[in-house]
Amino acid sequence: MKFFIDSVDIDAIKEFNKSGMVDGVTTNPSIIAKSGRDFKEVIEEICSIVSGPVSAEVTATESSGMIEEGLFLNRIARNVAIKVPLTWEGLEACKNLSDQDIMVNVTLCFSAQQALLAGKAGATFISPFIGRLDDIGEEGMDLIRDIKTIYNNYPEIKTEILAASIRNIEHVKKAAIFGADIATLPPQVVRDLALHPLTDKGLEAFLNDWKSSGQKII
Repeated sequence: MKFFIDSVDIDAIKEFNKSGMVDGVTTNPSIIAKSGRDFKEVIEEICSIVSGPVSAEVTATESSGMIEEGLFLNRIARNVAIKVPLTWEGLEACKNLSDQDIMVNVTLCFSAQQALLAGKAGATFISPFIGRLDDIGEEGMDLIRDIKTIYNNYPEIKTEILAASIRNIEHVKKAAIFGADIATLPPQVVRDLALHPLTDKGLEAFLNDWKSSGQKII
């Protein structure tokens, strides 16, 4: 499974990039607005750090505007993936941009039927929102399973499943079990993946035993 960082926190992106845990980055207008920084500058800086796809979302609602904004964003860097909503206008924009060999991330997916449409439109990525489905009492992971089954039935669909709206490490584990190609994670969830109380307990015991031996490696 590939990990994308769902953040514009430059320090966090650099931190995880050093450890090989960053395969890409996802952003959205809300995240960038909260940062207080210029949208284009943020995308350009992230693309200079990360070699993988960096999703930048359009704000137009009509396909012609989405295409225009997508072409502009694509000129910032070749690894920009244009993020469009899963609407008919978004699907039309997806088809147009994909036909120009531009990466497209179709976002706000809440059903397998929608994911099928995105695959037919040539989306590079489909982003099912797991946490938001859980919020309304549905099982978000069922959507990952259903999309994976449908895509496996049709090898001509090359769209990758990008599990989004991930809230915790259990989401990450289940997304991996059900075959999501990518999970986009807030920085804290990435950090939490490495934590386990038995790891901490075991390390403490090893270090105490080593200290009592009086030895040094160097």
